[in-house]
Amino acid sequence: MHRSLSLAALSLAAAAVFATTAWAQAPRREPAVNDTLASPEVSSDHRVTFRIFAPKASEVTLTGDWLGSTPAPKLSKDERGVWSVTLGPFEPSIYIYSFNVDGMAIPDPVNPRIKLRARTSASMVEVKDDTSAFWEPRDVPHGAVEINWEKSKAIAGETRAIWIYTPPGYAKTTGRYPVLYLLHGSNDTAAGWTMAGNANFVLDNLLAGGKTLPMIVVMPFGHATPFGVPAAQGAVANDALFEDYLLQDVIPTVEARYRVSPGRENRAIAGLSMGGGQSLRIGLGHLDLFSAVASFSGAVPADFETRFAGLLKDSKGTNEKIKTLWIGCGQQDSLFGRSKSLADLLAKYQVRHIFYPTDGVHNYTVWRKYLAEYAPLLFR
Repeated sequence: MHRSLSLAALSLAAAAVFATTAWAQAPRREPAVNDTLASPEVSSDHRVTFRIFAPKASEVTLTGDWLGSTPAPKLSKDERGVWSVTLGPFEPSIYIYSFNVDGMAIPDPVNPRIKLRARTSASMVEVKDDTSAFWEPRDVPHGAVEINWEKSKAIAGETRAIWIYTPPGYAKTTGRYPVLYLLHGSNDTAAGWTMAGNANFVLDNLLAGGKTLPMIVVMPFGHATPFGVPAAQGAVANDALFEDYLLQDVIPTVEARYRVSPGRENRAIAGLSMGGGQSLRIGLGHLDLFSAVASFSGAVPADFETRFAGLLKDSKGTNEKIKTLWIGCGQQDSLFGRSKSLADLLAKYQVRHIFYPTDGVHNYTVWRKYLAEYAPLLFR
């Protein structure tokens, strides 16, 4: 009995020694290229290197929201199959980019910072300066961002997300607050203004600096119809259906769940690109509900002059109702002409407004600045 146990123990020991020796002698797996690949890599001079491992690809280009009409830069391939390009220097900001690998657009496989869209996704890279920017989180009191889910009456019972920012101290007070309805652009989501636009940090910093009044900011999903799917003949178009959704679902939901100051003088609307066009349509079409309207690089309605003929011809009455009508656009933006034409039209009819042309293309680098310019004008 004792001898059998000893033989068994020896056998186990021998097996353990063999396994240990075999493991020690087994060749170690070399780290995969993607295990050590750095992308994007931001240097101290604000240049950024983008890399992707695609050994079988024949061509790789980079799409970036800073490029405007500039052709997509091509990446070069090294002996390992890593494609790369270094660009810049960049203005400090958060940028959206993706790779195009042999005709297929993909986000950066090794970058965890993803920009979700209504269709497809991309990646984001942040370029910082030595000093904290107006859109970065600072050591100041922070507001909260909540996601509200609500079943829509206007959109066939669909459950949709509404992102809502409440200012610092909201939960500890009993006061009521004015509301800014902040709309995103085409192929974006309700998260866009927070995840890419840093709207919450922009407002936190403005408040900490005494530059704006505390307000609630409501960011709904602007695609009332599926993005990229043409509307059926005779069906309600996206902008018209979104208007119904905002008026019938979003505003009532916000005013039922949050401590909102009543009246049109405590309600403003603004948006970027598609959302800028929606802001103009809804805000100017419902001056009984809104006292301030803004378009950031907006898709200005082509029929603006006929759609708002009454508003234009009664400039005195319009000017009495609108506290702030604000229009901004980058001069390198493909939509600049539409914003400039709108500003000229308003001037022709003597409708009071602010036209804010700047350098810049169609991206959040511009739109964050516009939010920081527009918010301090509200609810004064």
